[in-house]
Parts: sequence; structure tokens; C-alpha cells
Amino acid sequence: MSKSLNVTLIPGDGIGPAITEATVRLLAAAGADITWDRQLAGMAAVKAHGDPIPEATLESITRTKLALKGPLETPVGKGFRSINVALRKEFDLYANLRPAKSVLPGLRFENVDIVLVRENTEGLYVGIENYVKIGEDPHAVAQSVAIITRVGAERIVRYAFEHAVKHGRKKVTIVHKANILKYSQGLFLEVGRAVAKEYEGRVECEDKIVDACAMELVMRPERFDVIVTTNLFGDILSDLTSGLVGGLGLTPGANIGYEAAIFEAVHGTAPDIAGQGIANPTAVMLAACQLLDHVEQGALASRIRTAIEGTLRDRKTVTRDVGGSASTDAYTDAVIARLKA
Repeated sequence: MSKSLNVTLIPGDGIGPAITEATVRLLAAAGADITWDRQLAGMAAVKAHGDPIPEATLESITRTKLALKGPLETPVGKGFRSINVALRKEFDLYANLRPAKSVLPGLRFENVDIVLVRENTEGLYVGIENYVKIGEDPHAVAQSVAIITRVGAERIVRYAFEHAVKHGRKKVTIVHKANILKYSQGLFLEVGRAVAKEYEGRVECEDKIVDACAMELVMRPERFDVIVTTNLFGDILSDLTSGLVGGLGLTPGANIGYEAAIFEAVHGTAPDIAGQGIANPTAVMLAACQLLDHVEQGALASRIRTAIEGTLRDRKTVTRDVGGSASTDAYTDAVIARLKA
């Protein structure tokens, strides 16, 4: 019998409430024993509380240590570049885990199975930026500082190798730009190679310059297994790998730290289709599977994934973004029916 879980649920904005509710329904049908603490963030929280990240939401995540969330809209002029980034910083969610696996038939690539591990708290996304005034031009020069620490590099690379060991993965590719950015990217590569030596004989390691990696991903993605890289490169490459398997609607994301973990759909709020009942909930459903994996309920996660993948491969009852005409509810019903078959 699975362990009872307390999980913070953040429905999000736009299509978020519909796709998170579909996921809650699927998890209940699968027999997951979860008590949801429903909280708000994003524009929904601004409208309700005047704050995009209310204290109650932060307190809930601190208490449960687990959150499942839909996409969030960051209000303009509210002091946040991104609510997602703010949450990652608040809980030091240093590891971003983005799997991309071929499921849909008929795509260019049929054997993609990549896990991208992105450093989530450093690099250019630390937000250290300024303008330099020259003459009468106050914005004559713009500067952005990329911060790479030895501790930050070591923990993300080690996370990637430990993930590979735990899940039977064969190879880790360290992706960098150390040929040009010899200090920041050079430190990341230096630390990565040192960590890799500890796993010799268990996990193969290679390193690739980011531009060469991007080219090879769109030519021979089957050569990749686990990729670990810095924040900006991980942001870009994880969307690329999602595109290889059908888009962001099919790929989940996990943000993991020592004290908390947040699992999410990585796509946007899709306001153009919000309220129409046609959104694809797959990304949040798969994020929920990541959550179950994280709490050592892998067997249940595997059952749910198998039902989702079977429904997508069958293509009889899928949403329009993947070539069907089913509603969110009809697709969810089809996954549940396959789960119980």
C-alpha cells in the first residue's frame, strides 16, 4: 500500500486549473493516497490576495515539502522577473529535471529517451545586471553577470550521475561553452570531469560544447541519455528536446532541492484556449508521475505513465494539439479507462 502524501496543489493560471484538476482525477483513479493543500500563485493569487506568491503558499510548501503546479502568469511590475524563478530561489531547488521520451507515432524521431538535468539557481539567471551610462546615454552598455560556483556545479553534476545510477542510465553528457567562457564555463567543466571520475566503470561520461550538442540533438538524438548543463543552456536545450518528442504539452519538469520539490507543467498558460475544455493535461500528469518517483512510489508512477503513453500512441482519444479532437475530460477518461483495463 502506498504511503499517504500531503502535497501543495497550485492550479495556476489560464489552462492551469483545468489540467491540474484532470491530473488530480487521474491520481485518485490510480489509487494514489494524496491529501491536497490547495494554494494560489500567479495572477490568480494577485486577484485573490494582491500578492503573486502569498505567504500561505510558501508556508504550505515548507510544510508539505512537495508541490504540484500548473503554469503561472507573472504579473508585470510586481517585482518578479519570473514567479517560477522566485520559487526556485526561495526553496533552493537547484536541480531541474526534464525528461523527453518518444511516445507519439509518426514523428521524425522514434527512439528519443533523454533526461536533461539543468542547474536551476546559478548562471546568467542569478539576475545580476546593470547599465553603464556613457555621455548622455544612460543605457549605453548593458551588463549581465553569470555566476558559477564550485559547490553549485558539483551538486548538479553529482545529481545527474546519481540519477543515472539509480535509473539504469548508461551515459552522462556534460554540456558547456568552456572553449569561450574559460572561467565560468571552465569551472563547470572542470568540476564535472572531477565528479565523473568517481563514477568510472558505472556510468560513461562525455562532454560537448553546447552548439555541437544542439546540432547533434536534431540529427542523432538517440545518442544521448542524460545531459547535465548550466542554467541558460539547460533552459534552451530542454525546450529543444521537448520539440523532438512532440512539444511542451508532453513534457514535465521537476525542480528538486534538499528540503522541497516542485513538479510542474513547463508550458505556458495558453490564455487563448483557457476555459474551452480542450487543453492537453499530459505534462501535469507526467509531472505528477515525477512526484511519485521522488517519494519512492515508482511502481504507481510507472502504471500511470503506461496508461498515458498507451492512450497517446493509440491516438483515438487525444487532444487537438497532438492531432485529435478530444476534450480535456474525454482524454482524461481514456487514460483512466486504460489504467483500469
